[in-house]
Amino acid sequence: MDWEKARYLLVEQQIRPWNVLDSKVLDRVLNTRREDFVPADKKELAFVDVELPLGNGQLMLAPKVEARLLQEIGLKTSDKVLIVGAGTAYLAALAAGLCAQVVVIEADTKQAEFANGALKAAGIKNVSIEVGGGLSSKQGPFNAIIAAASFESMPKELSEQLVSGGRLITILGEDPIMHATVMTKVGNGANLERQVFDYNLPRAQVSAIQFSF
Repeated sequence: MDWEKARYLLVEQQIRPWNVLDSKVLDRVLNTRREDFVPADKKELAFVDVELPLGNGQLMLAPKVEARLLQEIGLKTSDKVLIVGAGTAYLAALAAGLCAQVVVIEADTKQAEFANGALKAAGIKNVSIEVGGGLSSKQGPFNAIIAAASFESMPKELSEQLVSGGRLITILGEDPIMHATVMTKVGNGANLERQVFDYNLPRAQVSAIQFSF
């Protein structure tokens, strides 16, 4: 397969049409080898517009969703970022080129080992993975948090890890109507929320994050 051509078509045929127009995000997709962050037996499906099963009940999000989450959270070069669920670490690899530091929580030990190996092979050094369930990291607070699972309302356990002015993106609502929502922490409990696109995901499982990146 011509991987570079496939990557170009991924951006032009899937990601741009999904309203991902941020040049920094698009450049990261073009310069990050997604095929190296999927299991070997699914390598040929690296650029397919579907969620890929990873085993242990986990799924890797579709590329357009990963890119859209990154665009909407608006990472800055100085940001310290938390990602809930390592998965294959592809989203972490994308984020690593847009911010200063990425911390990932992953409940599955084998998945964390795969993610660490993929990051090392890609030469990415500003991502660390914490193995364990739950939503809290020992390395907070953070400027931004990405949690690609759904909740009924913004999870307090995540918002409490944000600095003032920090942003959190996740999926809120009840099936069949859910929205990717960005919350900005402004202090005094008066956090701001805005819906950015429609998308459905299963409920977060605190002991083992089911959707990964």
